[in-house]
Amino acid sequence: MLDRPARAGAAGFGAVEIQFPYNLAAGDLARANQAAGVDMALFNVAAGNLESGGAGLAALPGGEADFQAVVDQALGYAEVLEPANVNILAGWPPPELPRERCLDVLAGNLAFAAEAFAPLGVGVLLEAINTRDRPGFLVSSSADALAIIERADHPNLGLQYDIYHMQIMEGDLVPTLERLIGRIGHIQFADTPGRHQPGTGEINFPFLFASIGAIGYEGWLGAEYVPSGTTEESLGWLEPYL
Repeated sequence: MLDRPARAGAAGFGAVEIQFPYNLAAGDLARANQAAGVDMALFNVAAGNLESGGAGLAALPGGEADFQAVVDQALGYAEVLEPANVNILAGWPPPELPRERCLDVLAGNLAFAAEAFAPLGVGVLLEAINTRDRPGFLVSSSADALAIIERADHPNLGLQYDIYHMQIMEGDLVPTLERLIGRIGHIQFADTPGRHQPGTGEINFPFLFASIGAIGYEGWLGAEYVPSGTTEESLGWLEPYL
């Protein structure tokens, strides 16, 4: 893992992101980034049992203390890694729990995290996830995500817009980006179907990237895809932008 920042920098990337950095020492990862000359764009606040199919923490009634503990953990990493943003995954609370109750808990937890990270100058983001890959995910559209951000009502909150997820859930990518650009803190992308690199599916990435530049987005774009081959072999799409 600690070799990857150098490989990313050598390939032409200016920053890296990592889903969950917590099995690495923050100082080791920071030194690897510095040696590679790359920034830390983003990492996720720990999500409990989400990755093993559980409900996660961010929208679970009764789990507020556990969520606050993982925010404290992420703060320690952010102090060292200096990311532009951290991301919070809503998860999928058990269906027997009232949806509105879970959304209220999520809004409160987002406000708590936004306030905690504000002194570091680190934005807090919420990501919508498609329900084809993750059936029952609590926040699955840009409209859902923005509604919860507005309910949380904190200036340090924004949207992580994942092109792959939103192409599946709602399409209409460029008009949506134009409408929401002032609320977006980070963009991730992969082609669909397959979640592979640009050029392997239905999305017109040259047009999309040009549109993102034209509307004035100034944040990072994270290549969050599954390479159809080795990572280096998948990077042909990047060459025009180097």
